[in-house]
Formats: sequence, structure tokens, C-alpha cells
Amino acid sequence: MDNNNNNNQIENANQNANQNEMKNLEKKVTKNLIKDYSNLLNGNSFKDFSIFVENESNPFEIKVHKSILSSRSSFFNEFLKGKNEIDKIFLNQFNKKEMESILSYIYYGNISFENQENLIQLLEISIYFKLNLLKEIIQKKISNSINYSNFFQFLFQNRNLNSNEIETIRFKKRKFEEKEKKIKRRDKRIKSFESDIRNLKSENKKKEKEIEEKWKKEVDKMKPIFDKYRDQYQKDLEYEKKMKKQLQKIFSDSEIVQDIEYVKKLKEWINDNDFFSKMKKGFSAKRDGFNSQNWHKAVDGKGKTLVIIKTKQNFIFGGFTQVGFKYVQPDSDLDSDSDSDSDSDSGYIPDSNAFIFSLRNDKGDRIPANIGPVFGNEGNPDFYLESNLQPGWSNFGRSYNLPNGITYESNEAQSYLAGSYESWVVDELETYFI
Repeated sequence: MDNNNNNNQIENANQNANQNEMKNLEKKVTKNLIKDYSNLLNGNSFKDFSIFVENESNPFEIKVHKSILSSRSSFFNEFLKGKNEIDKIFLNQFNKKEMESILSYIYYGNISFENQENLIQLLEISIYFKLNLLKEIIQKKISNSINYSNFFQFLFQNRNLNSNEIETIRFKKRKFEEKEKKIKRRDKRIKSFESDIRNLKSENKKKEKEIEEKWKKEVDKMKPIFDKYRDQYQKDLEYEKKMKKQLQKIFSDSEIVQDIEYVKKLKEWINDNDFFSKMKKGFSAKRDGFNSQNWHKAVDGKGKTLVIIKTKQNFIFGGFTQVGFKYVQPDSDLDSDSDSDSDSDSGYIPDSNAFIFSLRNDKGDRIPANIGPVFGNEGNPDFYLESNLQPGWSNFGRSYNLPNGITYESNEAQSYLAGSYESWVVDELETYFI
């Protein structure tokens, strides 16, 4: 019997030793794999793709491998799928440190949580690159990190980044339930405290005062916390309502700009409070007629001008210029860029700050007088309208920079603004100026 027990013990010991040896080998394999992929990322071998980050005029280049990016990130998989000729992408909204941090995760699963302040930013980046597992890890990290002392710090940082992601996780913990539930729970605890006090009074009057003071202090200690949360909650609601009313007032006379999100985007892109406070709607095609001469009479020489177009297919786009438009006699040769010595003679006004948007930026606006609004280089407009303000024609990218990933004269570029290359019909055209 003793021999059997000894044999079993020896066999169990051997099994445990084998299991430990296998675990150590697995750890070693994992460690070597991480090291190999780290060397692959930091080395220069076999790299076939470039990511440009930071300053758009002087970007920082990071060389990587297409196959690894597309296998680990849905964002890169969708971007690179079927596009063997593409060898770069511009992600100027990210800095070098952020991109290197995300690439270390993509290559070998490593991510650094240096401090609490960058958790929200990392969450936004993980969502942008569609790294769902990393998103879950960061959400869990935030959920475990939130407490009464840092809650508003997380909230304000979330707002500074124009993010709404924390709204989806900040109430996951029991201590961050909705205000009504907290108040009910507080009331329930107070009733329980009162019941305890009554029972203890009858059992031991000597301890009555001590216990009463104890629970009173506990209640008094909790009350300011709930009051502070309630007051901040009310202030947030009032601020949101106030901002919404102010935004709605800006385009209250517009038939096109009805969505509050459109107003926010236009405010962000133009970034000129003086323009929005003084602007007026000087032209509406439905009100003043679908006629380019009427449009020029109302708009020419007015300075900063915003043109908004809505097509019958519900595409909304337009352009903004800081120099306004110029009237040119209808008999001018407006289609030629060789017989004229200057932009002024040809009816085109340069504006390095003009941009096109789709409710996008660089070159300037050029405005012939015998047709409707035109944005783009002379003879090469990105979009224009005929003399009766329709039909329209669009070939985005002739003069203005295209969004990353879109090539000039592609179907995507030609349909980017109005849904098609030509013959799209205008439902309404509104023009604002000061």
C-alpha cells in the first residue's frame, strides 16, 4: 500500500514538473514572439507602407508592414483591401507618440497607460482604428479608475476631446448610478439608520447619543457629495440647452441647415464668431429666383461669403471665401485662362483661405459672372452651376485638396460633393455674407 502511494506521489510530482516546464516554454515562446515583432517594427526590413503623422506641411513618416496592419486592425484592412498600389496614408490628426503607441499594440500587443489623463485619448484612438479588444481594456481601466475625486476630471477631459465615449461607461459602476437611484438609496439608508437608532434606544440608552451622532455624521458626510453631483448635473443640462439655443439661432432662417450638427461643423470650420454674429442671408434661389445674374447682384463685393447648396438628392455641400465675389460683364471671355493677364481681368479672385465642405480645403474661389457660383482654379473648377443655377457639375480635386485615400478623377472624387459628376439638380441655394 505504501509503495502504491509512493508511486502515485512520484507520478504526480513528474506531471507537475512537466506542466511547469510546458508553462515556462510557452512563456518563453510568447516572450520571443513579442521580441521578434518588436524588432520587426523597429527595424527596416520588408516595410512596404508609410504612415505620415503630425504637421501636415512637414509630416513625420513611420514605415510599417501592410500585412500586419490589415490583419490586426479593421480600419487598415478596409483601407488597404483591394488597393495594392497604395503605399501611404496621412493621419495628421495623430502625433508621433500616439501612433507609435498604437503600432506597438498592433504589432505585439503592448500598450502603455502612463497616466490617467491619456486614457480618454487612447479610447478615442482605439475606436478610430477599430481595435475592439483594446477598446474594452481601456473602458475597463477607466471604469476601475473613476471615483468621486476624479470623476469631473474625466468628464471635462472627455469634453475637451469632443468625445462622447465616456457617456457610455461612466455609470457602469454602482457608485455612479443615475441621480434618482442614488437619492433613493440614500433615503433607504437613512430609514435604516433611524430604525437602528430606535432599536438601540430601547436596548441601551447609554449608547443612544453616541450612536445617533455617529449616524448623523455619516449622513451629513454623504449629503454634500450627492448635492455636488446634483448641482453639476443641473449646470451641465442648462449649459447644453443654452448652447443648443445659440446654435439654432445662427441659421434660424435657413431651409437647408436644419440639423444642429451641421451648425456645429460650420462653426468649427469657419471659426469666425464675428462672421456668424453679423451675417445675413442675402440670397435664396427659391426666394430670389434660379438665376445667376440675380445671385451676382445680391452677392458680389460683399466680403466674407458662405454658399450652401442642397440638391434634389439631399446632398448638402458648399464653400466659404473671405474675399467675396466679383461681378464681370457677361460678354467677358470667362472660359479662357490664356488671354488674360490677371485673375482680376478674368473674373477670378484668389483666396488662399477658401475651402469646400460637404456637411472639406485649400486653393481659392474663382467666380465668372455669367454663370453661378464657382469654386476652383480658372478653367478648372471643383464645382460650378449654369446660368439658371442648374444643372450642376462637380469634379472635386481639380484645385482643392481631396480627403486622404481619395484620388482625383475617381468615381468617389466626382461624386463626393453632389452624388454624381454632372447634371445634378439644385433644390435650394442659400448665400450668407456680411
